[in-house]
Amino acid sequence: MDIIDLRILDILDIVFVALLLYYVYKLVRGTVAVNIFIGIVVIYLVWLLTQLLQMELLSSVLGEFVGVGVFALIVVFQQEIRKFLLMIGSTNFTQKGRFFKSFKFSRDDFDSKINVDAIVDACETMGKTYTGALMVIQKSNKLDFVKNTGDKMKIELNQPILESIFFKNSPLHDGAMVIEENKITATRVILPVSNDRSIPLRFGLRHRAAVGITEKTDALALVVSEETGQTSYIKDGQFVMFETMEELKDRIKEDLS
Repeated sequence: MDIIDLRILDILDIVFVALLLYYVYKLVRGTVAVNIFIGIVVIYLVWLLTQLLQMELLSSVLGEFVGVGVFALIVVFQQEIRKFLLMIGSTNFTQKGRFFKSFKFSRDDFDSKINVDAIVDACETMGKTYTGALMVIQKSNKLDFVKNTGDKMKIELNQPILESIFFKNSPLHDGAMVIEENKITATRVILPVSNDRSIPLRFGLRHRAAVGITEKTDALALVVSEETGQTSYIKDGQFVMFETMEELKDRIKEDLS
């Protein structure tokens, strides 16, 4: 009986570790953090090799790096750790399946709900008329802390609605829009502004707000510049490059999967 219990616990242990590693991968995928993580793993493996070969001097030097590794990980991955804790804290464990949905194993979880084509087509149309816009697409992290700063809505998402809200004479055009599943759930939202000095000076408050919300959560942000008409796509606090609007659609769909 003890052996059976032990094996079940071992299986559960492996499953939970696999879930944790999978979600960590989802957080750092496509970011600079992936390369940093690989570098840390390489240093750790080299340290194990130097211990095996009894290379005492090199082993002691690398051992110092490994010894402070936990603190280094907290500093380097503070953005990813914040997002992970936000995911855990915003999970409603009382609702069936909500926790496991946050891990997004199914590629259809968001693809089937959010009309990405309508969002990008609206950005393209607004860009031609130099209409400024800022849209935030919620993923697993709840955005209630910013939605409360604006006007709560529950409007089915489509291209004409998006364009009408950001029309220059519309009372709802100022601030950001929050998109959840396939609904507009808030407008005139005030977002946290990033203080990152590496952001080029040509980008204004809309872009800094988009960077700010994607630094603090796993949300995606789209900005249409009223000066240039160009559309910017931001995730994980970074500007994502694309050549065509079709490529942008594919990137957003991939990031939502």
